[in-house]
Amino acid sequence: MKIILQISVLLLFFICLLLSLITCRNKPEQINVSTTEVRNVTQSGAVAGGQVNAARPGSVVSRGICWSTGPNPSIRDKSEKSGSGTGNYFISIIGLRPETEYFTRAFAITVSDTLYGEIIKFVTTDFGIVSDIDDNVYRTITIGTQTWMVKNLATKRYKDGTAVRTVTDSAEWASLNTPAFCWYNNDEETYKSSYGALYNGYTVNSGKICPEGWHVPTNADWDILAANLGGENIAGGRMKEAGTSRWVRPNNGANNSSNFTALPGGLRYHDGNFRDLGFGGYWWSSTQYSDSRAYFRFIFHEDSTIYKFNNLIRNGFSIRCLKDKQ
Repeated sequence: MKIILQISVLLLFFICLLLSLITCRNKPEQINVSTTEVRNVTQSGAVAGGQVNAARPGSVVSRGICWSTGPNPSIRDKSEKSGSGTGNYFISIIGLRPETEYFTRAFAITVSDTLYGEIIKFVTTDFGIVSDIDDNVYRTITIGTQTWMVKNLATKRYKDGTAVRTVTDSAEWASLNTPAFCWYNNDEETYKSSYGALYNGYTVNSGKICPEGWHVPTNADWDILAANLGGENIAGGRMKEAGTSRWVRPNNGANNSSNFTALPGGLRYHDGNFRDLGFGGYWWSSTQYSDSRAYFRFIFHEDSTIYKFNNLIRNGFSIRCLKDKQ
């Protein structure tokens, strides 16, 4: 009888132990996901993030943020991931529309579920405005820490009021060694509004062509822009106006998610001939390559790359002004 009682006690102990192990195994792990405050909101972007806490960090296989213009964003909407495990994380959102209401929240993905943090609402800012000495008005867009004009420069005067020489004759343009500008095909009425003016590099070297508080971007400035838009290989597509109303087909990769609105304004070659309207956009850098050559950026209709080249400063390219750092 004593032996039977001992066996019964041991059996009861093992049954209780087994039940406790099964209960522990089936009890879902507590994972907490919270959404952090949205910051650095601009016309086209913002920084959002989250915090994930879990007893076993390895159980969180992916984490990130999602956003939409609807009030209940999920990973089926726009989303961006930021590694795995627990802890804090922040993600830069790009490609937003100016003056638009968005909703965002953090998420964490396990092998069996997707968990969300609280929903936070934010509103992107409107386009800024700046005018030049000739009272041409330009909308502005902030991308990362930089504020750019949304259109090419179209002024006929330096910021001190001095006129920039207009040159229409091809032979005269080819022999220039002083500042000058023109309109594509010498047709201001047709091309000014969409494409702005074409300036030679001597005009850029004056340091006076952009409005007060603005400048022609350096190579470093252009590099920062490309990095903010995902790198040179895809930044061009994020800068180009979408569609083929002004870009020649196929205009590959163009979505203008940055709101930069790059247009194919062509160029005036150093021999005085006009080329590439519809096919490509050329924008000066203020960085010199040599006494007679300077760098520029080029975006083509066939791909998403923004290219860096150098060429003679006798060429006529577009100028996109950048706001000075405060």
